[in-house]
Amino acid sequence: MLTLNNVEVIYNDVILVLKGMSLHVPEGKIVALLGSNGAGKTTTLKAISGLLKPDDGEVTDGEIIFQDRRIDKLDAEDIVRAGIFQVMEGRRVFEHLTVEENLRAGAYTRRGRGNLKADFDMVYEYFPRLRERRNQQAGYLSGGEQQMLAIARALMARPKLMLLDEPSLGLAPLLVMAIFDIVRRINQEQGTTILLVEQNARLALDIADHGYIMEGGRIVLEGETDKLRDNEDVKEFYLGLTEVGQRKSYRDVKHYKRRKRWLS
Repeated sequence: MLTLNNVEVIYNDVILVLKGMSLHVPEGKIVALLGSNGAGKTTTLKAISGLLKPDDGEVTDGEIIFQDRRIDKLDAEDIVRAGIFQVMEGRRVFEHLTVEENLRAGAYTRRGRGNLKADFDMVYEYFPRLRERRNQQAGYLSGGEQQMLAIARALMARPKLMLLDEPSLGLAPLLVMAIFDIVRRINQEQGTTILLVEQNARLALDIADHGYIMEGGRIVLEGETDKLRDNEDVKEFYLGLTEVGQRKSYRDVKHYKRRKRWLS
């Protein structure tokens, strides 16, 4: 469904962030994009969704293909209409609008906006708490409820491909588990393809079909999630496990950047 071929992204005409980024997202699958802070994960999503311009970023090389159509030169609103919707890091709901008004905003770019009631029923089935708060201003929701609203608003657009940027950020563990379970259900029941950027590697690999590890603006490792979970480097640097199965503090792996086993 989605292919990035050797994509380069530069900010402010000088800062090279993506350095030949390539990945594939098959239709109907969940693909996880993992990496440390500053690896270029969010920039990758913004390159796909057309949201680089507000940050003075630009795709300067390579191509992004969505359903056999090149989209890296399109405006963000045209990319949304093509079927791609990004759920931004930090929720980014319309705080002064009600829950229901936020959901209606998600459906705004749809070609056919008929039968919204069925779509409301669908998102309220996934997120019953939003039904209870449908007339409440979104700014008064908890962090977990706002994350639910951000995902539900994306569903109202009926996306073919949903880009999720750090959905677990700042949430309590039980809420994170609930949201990841809903993401899995959306993929299975609605057939929505999902590209998931997440620092919680364990949860991401649990629900994804395929994973990519990103460092320094490049993909350094990829594979089926079962194989990535068994990879010694992934265990040590992303799952916090040593070779003997004991948890290891991330403070103890500063030698990682010097070693760069990914590139061997």
